[in-house]
Amino acid sequence: MRGLKLGVAAAALALIAVGCSENEPKYELEAVTGPSPFHGIHGITVTGAGKLLAGSVVGSTIYEVNRETGETSVFEGPPTGMADDLEEGPDGTLAWTAFLDGKVYARKPDGTLLTLAEGLPGMNSLAWTDDGRLFATQVFLGDALYELDPGGVNPPRKIMEGMGGLNGFDFGPDGKLYGPLWFKKKAARVDVDAGTIEVIAEGFATPAAANFNSKGELHVVDTEAGHVYRVNIETGEKTLLAEVEPAIDNLAFDAEDNLYITNMADNAVIHVDTATGASKTIVSGPLAIAGDIEISGGVIYIADLFSIRKFDIESGQVSELARVWSSNIDYPLSISATGERIAVAALTAGAVQTFDQTSERSLDLHHGFVTPADAVVLEDGSVIISEYARGAVMRVSGNDWSDRTDIVTGLQGPAMLKLDSAGGLYVSENLAGKIRHIDLGSGEMNTVAEGLEAPEGFDIAPDGRIIVAEVGAKRIAAIDPASGKKTVIKDNLPIGLAAPEAAPPLFIPTGVAIAEDGDIYFSSDLDARIYRLRKG
Repeated sequence: MRGLKLGVAAAALALIAVGCSENEPKYELEAVTGPSPFHGIHGITVTGAGKLLAGSVVGSTIYEVNRETGETSVFEGPPTGMADDLEEGPDGTLAWTAFLDGKVYARKPDGTLLTLAEGLPGMNSLAWTDDGRLFATQVFLGDALYELDPGGVNPPRKIMEGMGGLNGFDFGPDGKLYGPLWFKKKAARVDVDAGTIEVIAEGFATPAAANFNSKGELHVVDTEAGHVYRVNIETGEKTLLAEVEPAIDNLAFDAEDNLYITNMADNAVIHVDTATGASKTIVSGPLAIAGDIEISGGVIYIADLFSIRKFDIESGQVSELARVWSSNIDYPLSISATGERIAVAALTAGAVQTFDQTSERSLDLHHGFVTPADAVVLEDGSVIISEYARGAVMRVSGNDWSDRTDIVTGLQGPAMLKLDSAGGLYVSENLAGKIRHIDLGSGEMNTVAEGLEAPEGFDIAPDGRIIVAEVGAKRIAAIDPASGKKTVIKDNLPIGLAAPEAAPPLFIPTGVAIAEDGDIYFSSDLDARIYRLRKG
């Protein structure tokens, strides 16, 4: 009996320590959006053995895709599987670019993994020559063309720079390198030995990648327009072959000249019939990444990295507000809705943008912020922004947002924001494991809760408690802001995608939003979908 009493006492102490309550309602976990096969999809290739491989940057994974069933499996997993582009060489070596990590990897036919380049952020596209030479470019985080040593012995040799974003490219029958100049909206030919470049075609919206079929015909995809073109490399004439949704990233032909393209916003691999223009989606998902979320008017707004999406709670339908390149947005990862304004922040792009919620029209898009993790619009039109790496919460105002004032500094990873009913502001301090409250008038700051494990998204429940995702512990908990008492609502949740080595630890923020009926919705960065904790 004594042992039993001690056991009961220990259990009671454990409950008190985490603030659990027997009166806490039970929550059932259920998915409300369908599964997604990838975490964004980019590079694509068909190997000599006929394997269709597609690469994800955010997911740090190369996938094999069954062209008949759409079934996917992991070919090269994290952390070395990050692939913005990938291609097999003539000896069977598969090489790929780890865009965020600034590396190029190669897997030899015997299974040996080599690092061919490192310390080059933005390594984006690559291609082999028929005799086994390998070339790669930096794009977005650099603008240069390199030759790499396929054996991994010699360092990369820079050939040229400042081309204008030489993206997904291929060698032609003449031994020249052909590819799009993303920022110049043109297609170009490069002599890699002479180090010269010449434009061969113009008039694209945003050309993303180019590839030759077995007949020596160049094909170019336009990400902004959603077009697939055949381009005459002698005259520059463009022939439109197919139209799909914008956000095409790359393309590849198989040995029978079947064309496959990737669409990053739709997590899709698509087969395109170049004779008829018909397209068939092999695999796709309703969401690409599933970052932060916000509920407003029965709709869950989702910052989906390559788009801003909406989930109608009643109908279960997913629709779209905007997508990258076809709309003026820049890789949104967090989202808020206050009054008639929606605000989105792009952590890796340094951008913040607002929309009119009724018309869904973009009001402004501003860059130059230091890892903006979240943004909220105040009644007076000013915007509060958390700058994660700088450790600051700031206010911006003015027609051009030139009036930028720090409210608090010295924070450790300020992440997600939420206004309270009295005009104050809560912020989750991701690296410090705290939730803070800030008086926006005086700048006075108080600690509401501490000892949390990597807190990210949160919302205010009808009873005033803060419902927060402790991503480091893969759980959602409730915090009493008056006492700091914590109650674990649900653990073992599918959240906490590991960040690449060069990315901020927050990476893909887990969003939390509470519906009027008390149900808790959260985004899963692991599954790229939205879940609900249904109140029992």
